[in-house]
This record gives sequence, structure tokens and C-alpha cells, in this order.
Amino acid sequence: MKRASLYSSSARTHPSPETPVEAPRRNKWREIYSAYERQLLLGAAVLLALLALTSHLRPAPVASLTQQHIDEAVARALAEQPLPSVASKVYEAVKGSIVRVRASGDALESDEYLQRAVGSGVVVVDRGTILTSLHVVAGAGRIRVVFADGLESDARIVGQQPENDLAVLQAETVPDDLAAAAVRPRADLQPGEHVVAVGFPFGIGPSVTAGVVSGLKRQYRSPTGERVLSDLIQFDAAVNPGSSGGPLLNAFGEVVGIVTAMLDPGGGGFAGIGFAVPIETASAAAGTPPF
Repeated sequence: MKRASLYSSSARTHPSPETPVEAPRRNKWREIYSAYERQLLLGAAVLLALLALTSHLRPAPVASLTQQHIDEAVARALAEQPLPSVASKVYEAVKGSIVRVRASGDALESDEYLQRAVGSGVVVVDRGTILTSLHVVAGAGRIRVVFADGLESDARIVGQQPENDLAVLQAETVPDDLAAAAVRPRADLQPGEHVVAVGFPFGIGPSVTAGVVSGLKRQYRSPTGERVLSDLIQFDAAVNPGSSGGPLLNAFGEVVGIVTAMLDPGGGGFAGIGFAVPIETASAAAGTPPF
């Protein structure tokens, strides 16, 4: 009887091999969860919030860009901020190269009211080489040029082509920052192209007028008949006495001719027909390349 009792006691104190051993581990994880339950729930909430936020930040699909979209955008831009006119852009490009030319019969005469002629000119070499019309300075005892910045200087004729009514002047004093105008061959001009004339009509200026090329290879005879000029550019930008010698420019601000005459059959002023010597002819007179 005692042996049986001892055996039974021993069986109660030593677990059999089939008794589960994972229960303590599960209790341990439950304890950890209980201790950090608030932190774990907060972390899960933050993670869900981040996932929701990133889903909203995904870029929306971009619609394909069509020519209609581009045209509409350009039209809106032009309506809100119109582009400057051709004449405005041309003048901005050349204004520093335009000069007023004053000629007097007496080398000692400086009174503006007694000066014989007022014309225009354009700087083609930044050392102070100027193209103008010969009839503006022919026979003058003294020639003065006034640059865009107001500097006034004596000038002398260093070249001339009477058959083309061209004179080349050299100023004695020039501004430090004097810029020469860009020149371009007339060969690629076409009737209907935009042109701009800049000069000092009636001594007023610099004045800007705009028009188109009316024709090429025109001939002009002066009212008195002593001058016949050939191979001229005909244009309809307004010019008047005093415009002679100024540049005729294309839409890029490049000199394509030197204004030389206007047709004035009734003696009442500009009638819509002006003439310019092609720049390749004028550049040859100045000894410079045409472009």
C-alpha cells in the first residue's frame, strides 16, 4: 500500500511527456502586448494614415498635348501681352548707329539756321565710318555729324560714288561705345517684305517709318534731270527731305539700302514712292563687305 501511495505522489509532481510546454511562452507574449498595447495601436494608426496620404499624392494621369492646346496657349499669351511691332524692334536694334548730318557752305559757319543742308547717315564701321547720300554733303565747306548720344563731331568725305549718290564720311571724334549697324545684301529682298526707314526728315528725328518693298531694280531721274540712278529699291515707307542718307532696314534690323530719293511729282511731299541704293553698292563705296 505504501508503494502505491508513493508512486501516485511521484506521478503528480513530474509531468508526463505529453503535457504542453508552450503555455508559458504564450503568456509571455500576451504580457508584452498588454504592456505596449497603446504604442502598438498608435504605430498601426500612423502606418494606416501614411498609406492613405501616399495614395492621394499619386500624380494624376497627364492628358496628351495637342496642337489645339498649343494654339490656344499662344493665342492667350498674345492677347495678354502683345508683341512689339516690327518697326519698334528694328529701331531698337539700330538706334545707336543713326547720325544726323549737317552741311554748311562756309567752313567757318556754325549757325544752325544758316546751314545749307540737313540729312541722315548710318555708322557702318565702329571707328566712325558713316554712309550717307552725296547730294547732302557735296560742295560743303564744313560737315558735322551728331551721334545718338548727342556727341557732335566734324567729319570729312573719304569716299564718294556720284553715279550712285553715295558719300562715305569719317568722323573725327566718336563715342566710346559707338556700335556699327549690321548690313545685309539686298539680293534676298522680295517685293512685299517689311522695311523700315530711319532718318531726320526736315531735320526732325530720328524718325521711324515703316512699309514694304514695292519693287526692285528701279530707275530714278532727279527733277532737274542731272541725276539718273539705276538698280534701286523702291519702297513705300514715308521719307521726306532730310531722310536722304538714312538706312533702309529689313525686319531683322539689318541695313539693306541707303535712302536716296523720293518721287514728288506735285511738289507736295511724299507720295508713297521712295528709293534706296542697295547696300552691296553702298558697302563697296565704303570699302566694307556687304555683310
